[in-house]
Amino acid sequence: MFKSYKNPYYSRRRKRFAFPWKLIAFIVIGLIVLELLTRLFLGLTTPRETSPEILSAYQYRVVNREEQPIAGLPQKGELAIQPSLGVGYQLVGNQESSYWTINNERFRDEREIPRDKPANEIRIFLLGGSAAFGQWLTSQNDTLSHYLERRINERLEQQQRSPEKYRPPSLPFDATGRANALALPPRIRSGDYRVINAAVPGYASGNELAQLALRILPYKPDVVVLLDGYEDVMLPHEQEAVQIPQMEEFLNDPPAHFWAYLTQPVTRFFSNTTLLQAIANLFGQPPSAYEQRSLVLVGDDSQPLVDHLPTNEEELEQRLTRYRQNIVQMVQLCAGANVPLVVALQPEITGISEEQLNLEVKAEEKAIVEQLGQDYVEGARQAFRRLGEVNDQIGAAFPRNVKILNYYQLFDRLSDVAFQDAVHLNAKGNSTLAERFYNAITTLPRIQVQIEDPLVR
Repeated sequence: MFKSYKNPYYSRRRKRFAFPWKLIAFIVIGLIVLELLTRLFLGLTTPRETSPEILSAYQYRVVNREEQPIAGLPQKGELAIQPSLGVGYQLVGNQESSYWTINNERFRDEREIPRDKPANEIRIFLLGGSAAFGQWLTSQNDTLSHYLERRINERLEQQQRSPEKYRPPSLPFDATGRANALALPPRIRSGDYRVINAAVPGYASGNELAQLALRILPYKPDVVVLLDGYEDVMLPHEQEAVQIPQMEEFLNDPPAHFWAYLTQPVTRFFSNTTLLQAIANLFGQPPSAYEQRSLVLVGDDSQPLVDHLPTNEEELEQRLTRYRQNIVQMVQLCAGANVPLVVALQPEITGISEEQLNLEVKAEEKAIVEQLGQDYVEGARQAFRRLGEVNDQIGAAFPRNVKILNYYQLFDRLSDVAFQDAVHLNAKGNSTLAERFYNAITTLPRIQVQIEDPLVR
């Protein structure tokens, strides 16, 4: 029988040019291990508020009406937003993560808000940008709206337990009794108080004006609270409101839109890996983490934060004029609907003086300020001072229709660390701010029980 002859040269050549499956598998497994080790390292060395999971949860992804990703537009995280003709963009309803819940009405609330308001319900709507929304917080219960609602309901419980500590339903006849009664804190109306977080990350006053007219007033609010200022300072004057970045460019360039549709899944997969992000941060010079987290949607987050501030007096004045016009229109809308409006200038880290930042208890916030840089500090202080003046002018012009509050320097004299970055507060900061809002809201005649005066007929 003949035996087949095996050419040793051919066998060696086959082995030499065999597809390197083992090498590819080794590389893939190695990359997976490096990715897991990088995540573990960052998870152990990064504060929980800035962990990759929380950053991803609060960063946005742009979807269409069918809630499908729009190719070419940012898909950074879990918080879904979609274009809206009326308000620029809006949160997608019925979505949640481990850190937040967006209800069917697109508000940050676990409960539904029916259009038909129950007779006993008292609704306080909170409008604003990412600071009012509660950006980067680890729990829904750490938001400003949650603390404010809890504090008001605590007041109701106190009134029920100790009614003698509050003003009686009617004033006594004698002068001494009247004086003693009026010295007591006023009662607030009994009812089911709900503080509804209608804030949207990135919103400026132009977005909030449209939102108030189209989305909020139909819910028959009893009080509207506005906490903003930061996004208006950072938004170029030629933009009436904040829009989804790159939206118009991609819609006007079909070839680029189609190419993004083909390549975005792969690009997004690699760009979202912790390993590549760590390498990019190691060899590049991106803005600090505090800068990237401070500004949501307004402009390019790869730019230093100081570049978003007005570069000259003319630009600052134009931004302030836009802000003034929007707030005045909101005052007029609320006055027409007979709804009290509270306008508050939001806290910002440059409101803390150098003297306070040098205290040991303020070391974390001092580190944030140092990373932001002196140019940013000076520009932000000038802009917020001017914003406060604009609000005071509006309050003087409409004394019966708006209550003006200035919380820019709220944390200057408080020892607790309140800021996570330039503008977003931690749970302790929100609790402190909620107490100030509680004190202001409970002085509104719409909320107080109107006592009878037998001497006035």
